[in-house]
Amino acid sequence: MRRISLDHLHSFVRVVELGGFSAAADRLNLTQPAVSLQIRELEKRLGVRLIERVGRRATATAAGLDLLDHVRRIEAAVDGALDAMAYHASGAVGRVRIGTGGTACIYLLPPVLRDLRQRFPSLEIVVSTGNTPEVLRAIEANSLDVGLVTLPAPGPMFQVTPVLDDAFVAIFPAGEKPPRAVTAAALAARPVVLYEPGAHTRRIIDEWALRGGAALKPVSELGSVEAIKELVAAGLGCGVLPSMAVPPASVAGRLIVRPLSPRLHRKLAIVLRRDKPLQRGLREVVTALSALGRKTRRGARGPAEVTARRSQP
Repeated sequence: MRRISLDHLHSFVRVVELGGFSAAADRLNLTQPAVSLQIRELEKRLGVRLIERVGRRATATAAGLDLLDHVRRIEAAVDGALDAMAYHASGAVGRVRIGTGGTACIYLLPPVLRDLRQRFPSLEIVVSTGNTPEVLRAIEANSLDVGLVTLPAPGPMFQVTPVLDDAFVAIFPAGEKPPRAVTAAALAARPVVLYEPGAHTRRIIDEWALRGGAALKPVSELGSVEAIKELVAAGLGCGVLPSMAVPPASVAGRLIVRPLSPRLHRKLAIVLRRDKPLQRGLREVVTALSALGRKTRRGARGPAEVTARRSQP
């Protein structure tokens, strides 16, 4: 029985992902007729139609969707095999693609990545940032290997391992007197600088405010933690951020940090596909990320309490 070509399977996935034969051909550096021929040969070999056109877009049939799940597992297994052989051939540990939020990328990952680089110089690590839904979609499509994201991370295909709790804090300009208790009502009475809508972190903050009987009305909505801190430091309002985003060096003399009342936390977790082969490089990255929770707990005093004391006028 003639074997199915991995190249044909790869082309099939690209056509479905990009929605057309021409786009897939450009991505694969092939001609459009060559890609069309590969799909026809694959359909002939399997005896089913895999691609159909809906309007101007090429989409997978029911059989194609079923095959797509299998092909992604095949590609992951092939990547794992190549990584394993690369290690035997040259001592390389492989490549790992990490997806995470911007705050975790700035304040959590650098020491982890530095330690991994020192211990495994041949390990290639590629980091992408995005909100939780974006990272989960990329993990599902196998374009990312692992995510460090804010929960929830729904989906039966995901293996989710909670790593750490990160408390939210309120930040105020250094010359301002914060309220005795930073409640939702107290923040609703002030101009507030918040994350842009759509992110898990913003949703968590909005839901906390609603539980407190208030709706925050932001004067600015930004996607950058550093931009939020700069606007607050300039006196344009107060803000709400994860505590990891306000280490002492970044707020001393510029911002006052206070805990929220009632307290609010977000939970960060490692997310993988359940069928993802744990090749050596990925296994080492997951182990390093898993240690973040232990290191955070050893910190004892959180950054919110430290910066609050240092920044009191």
